[in-house]
Amino acid sequence: KNIQFRVSIENYYNLVHPSVVTSFNTFSLSLSTMKFSPLVLLLSLAGSASAFTNLRIPSTTTRTPLFVETESPATTETENEENPLGLTPELRKITNAFAMVGDDKLRHKQLLYMASQLPALENPAETMVPANKVPGCLSTVYVDGTATFDKEKDAYTIDFVGDSDGLLTKGLVALLVRGMSGCTAEEIQKVQPEFVSQAKISQSLTPGRNNGFLNMLSSMKQKALQLEERAKSAPAAAATLDEGDEGASENGGLDLDGDRPMYNAMMTALQKLQPTSLTITDNSDQHAGHAGSKGYDGESHFDLDIVADAFDGLSLVQRHKLIYMLLGDVMDKIHALQISRAKTSAEASE
Repeated sequence: KNIQFRVSIENYYNLVHPSVVTSFNTFSLSLSTMKFSPLVLLLSLAGSASAFTNLRIPSTTTRTPLFVETESPATTETENEENPLGLTPELRKITNAFAMVGDDKLRHKQLLYMASQLPALENPAETMVPANKVPGCLSTVYVDGTATFDKEKDAYTIDFVGDSDGLLTKGLVALLVRGMSGCTAEEIQKVQPEFVSQAKISQSLTPGRNNGFLNMLSSMKQKALQLEERAKSAPAAAATLDEGDEGASENGGLDLDGDRPMYNAMMTALQKLQPTSLTITDNSDQHAGHAGSKGYDGESHFDLDIVADAFDGLSLVQRHKLIYMLLGDVMDKIHALQISRAKTSAEASE
């Protein structure tokens, strides 16, 4: 009788290293070319149960592919109870896939393969800064991310980026980046580090690397909370600029000029950062008549000098992005804004 085996890696064609696929295919070939009684065959596989799941004898003679794509069932309360490690859906898939590989060397190769698939950092100079460095790792590790509001979840989700100068460590970074990106900070906080044992990855880690892994997970949890808090505060800071002249005039310490709407709009918007020092210089007269120069009623070029503690923890590029976001439509109405200084109070006093 034809005895067929179905091994599901749940859509992980792009996760499994080619050597793992080869090992499964070799095993499948050996079964197809040799004859065993069902009982002997099942008993012989008992010792390899960790590498294969969903062992069954199909009711039809249709050949089932060794690796098949399956849809992940919807999460239920029962599944939540069966998820004591608080794994995200993606991290759960990865953990199950690693656990199905019955060889430590293949799991090691899989981590190296994932390291090779980790996307390169778009802005290495911005990401590889002391604030993003993971402490306590044998290799140098950096992790950062962004928070984006998800309407379906009605919450901010975190997308991580990371890198390391150690290949195996980079594989662990890739695993965590892939497994936790797209989740909320609350979901990320629930992830327990013990999953690395469930995935049988800990068997390939030295005590030093295992400690580094714990630090990576902890740092990414903290980073998720920071990114979420920062994202929540940004919309409040970026309140709409169409409050009118009446609203602007109520900002006690502002030096507004009724004849300069762009200047007034920038002064008003940047108050959301609660600056301790804010100076906007209009240099439009120095660029009058320049080809391609645009501006609103003669206001085209400005220089900004701002000191605000809201910049704490942000890189220079991130500070500039925050300023541009706050200024919103104003940036479309002027030709250029030069940010000569954007520092915290502590940095300005140095």
